[in-house]
Amino acid sequence: MGTPCLHPGRLEEKMGRANDKDVDDSEDLNHRKSLPFLQVRKRHLQNRDSDETMWDVSDLSRRNRWSSVDTESAGPSKTVSPVLSGSSKLSKDTEAALSEKELTQLAQIRPLIFNHSSQSAMRDCLKMLQNKEELDIIREELEQMTLPDDFQSGNELQNRDKNRYRDILPYDSTRVPLGKNKDYINASYIRIVNHEEEYFYIATQGPLPDTIEDFWQMVMENNCNIIAMITREIEGGVIKCYNYWPISLKEPLEFKHFRVLLESFHITQYFTIRVFQIVKKSTGKSHSVKHVQFTKWPDHGTPASVDFFIKYVRYVRKNHITGPLLVHCSAGVGRTGVFICVDVVFSAIEKNYSFQHYEHSDPDEKAALRHDSNQDEQYQFCYEIVLEVLQNLLD
Repeated sequence: MGTPCLHPGRLEEKMGRANDKDVDDSEDLNHRKSLPFLQVRKRHLQNRDSDETMWDVSDLSRRNRWSSVDTESAGPSKTVSPVLSGSSKLSKDTEAALSEKELTQLAQIRPLIFNHSSQSAMRDCLKMLQNKEELDIIREELEQMTLPDDFQSGNELQNRDKNRYRDILPYDSTRVPLGKNKDYINASYIRIVNHEEEYFYIATQGPLPDTIEDFWQMVMENNCNIIAMITREIEGGVIKCYNYWPISLKEPLEFKHFRVLLESFHITQYFTIRVFQIVKKSTGKSHSVKHVQFTKWPDHGTPASVDFFIKYVRYVRKNHITGPLLVHCSAGVGRTGVFICVDVVFSAIEKNYSFQHYEHSDPDEKAALRHDSNQDEQYQFCYEIVLEVLQNLLD
């Protein structure tokens, strides 16, 4: 994905897709009726420091009230109280696998070889990381990274309304193409190689109303079996991500080319798990995907507990099977980059690989990490997570 280095331009008011004139009106109407929260009023934030197209949440209050137990639990994210923790529509076997004890075990990252030599190397690494927590040093690291400058696809007139932020665009060289025509979506392939082992991700923005079907098409075409969502739909009264999934076990979400069904869900104290089936209408082909939404990231800053996020990352990694691991937040940058960074580091620790900031990585890998972790506070949070893991190992 791109870095914020474009000249700001006016984002068009209309959020529709410019090339959708051939869509049948009646079919499009039925599709829109099936989408939750579609009838919202759009507005622009007048703050010149933000380029995001905003959506007025005043029309959402009525639609946020669910009429049944299953739709309430499977719908929009919410802060889960201890009483609700563990609420689910999953099998007993799945519930057992989601116990806090199991998550705690997942968070206990241990290397394959843990002898005196490896422990000594980890202590040296721990000291190095502790010395790099100063924000001015972190800022210097980010500024030293050289980035490419190719954003033509995302800047084309017919694609501008598909971007949540007008200055956060995917690189042309790594953007995710859709279908035979290689249509545009604001998403990037990120490949990070460490000791000849590749970690493969799709980093993307939270879907907009008119890019939801594109999102599900991307999931299916790339054979992604898991989605890591690191945002709530509404934060601080602002819509950060559109509710792009079905909210009821009984009613699928209908699109022109796809149908998405909610099969099960499970709510824990700090993330929600949903299992979906995506069906391509023209062929009947179906694809199963697990959706894991972290719900404890605050409106501002970073999570108070690194432990919750460590468990979340480890659970997602454990359940990744096929295709690139798809990660998104709102813009697809800061929180997404934190996830990718610590996921790679956790795997490196387990396999006794080095992970000193990928100083030997090629420019594309550096650019991916710079772009996805471009805020000092989130970059420092990466350090805090890794420090916590290393300290737990060496205690």
